[in-house]
Amino acid sequence: MLNFIVTFLLSLVAYLVLIASSGEIAGLWSIFEFVTGIILSLIVAFLARKVLFQKRNYKMLNPIRWVIFLIYFIGPFFWSMIKCNIDVAYRVITGKINPGIVKISPGLKTDLGITLLADSITLTPGTLTVDIDEKTNDLYIHWINVTTLTPTTSDICGTFPQWIRRITE
Repeated sequence: MLNFIVTFLLSLVAYLVLIASSGEIAGLWSIFEFVTGIILSLIVAFLARKVLFQKRNYKMLNPIRWVIFLIYFIGPFFWSMIKCNIDVAYRVITGKINPGIVKISPGLKTDLGITLLADSITLTPGTLTVDIDEKTNDLYIHWINVTTLTPTTSDICGTFPQWIRRITE
């Protein structure tokens, strides 16, 4: 039952944030949108209650982890996005690219941690996560400028794994 309630609340909050400032309730939502959000959140909670918390691990409900996630997103991730955009623009203009697929072992244990790292790598220009080895949690990354065939994790994604470990493990 707790899985259902938490999934319902997270879905409702996400829906309300996405439609904010579109209606009449406190200047944020209309009655129709609010009721629609409740109905859709009930459906999502019913369908996804066992997906969101497969192992009954509620660590991510800790507000400190959300604060650390925001710090990660605003700090290291955003800074990396800026640097990589400039690097990719330079490589496109000059044609100095050496693309290839490399393997890294980030040492993360949780599915959420691996997923967050893979998404962070993919969202950063010049890199794309193409595969994940589910047994060892190794990532295969398409990298725009392969400088070595055996790169370290920090060569590809800097301090992302350390931040993600603080958030998810």
